[in-house]
Amino acid sequence: MKTKQLALMCITCLSTSAWAIDPGPSSVPQQGTEQWLQLQIRGVLASPKLQTASATERDLAMQRWLDSYTYKIPEFYDQDMAGDITSD
Repeated sequence: MKTKQLALMCITCLSTSAWAIDPGPSSVPQQGTEQWLQLQIRGVLASPKLQTASATERDLAMQRWLDSYTYKIPEFYDQDMAGDITSD
């Protein structure tokens, strides 16, 4: 409950001058997304637990990234493999 109150209080105090989009008409979901992005930028609701990766985890992640360059990119994609987009 305290987190929700803190989030609401922080959202109401946000300055619109640093927002990623220009102020103006926007949808409710867009406004909510922008408010959460502002909380992330300012670190208002950041986790108090430091999140780190071990040396082994970093090495494995780097190896996965390097291995991704060995996948052959086809010259053409089979169009029939994709799903159909239909409008109702």
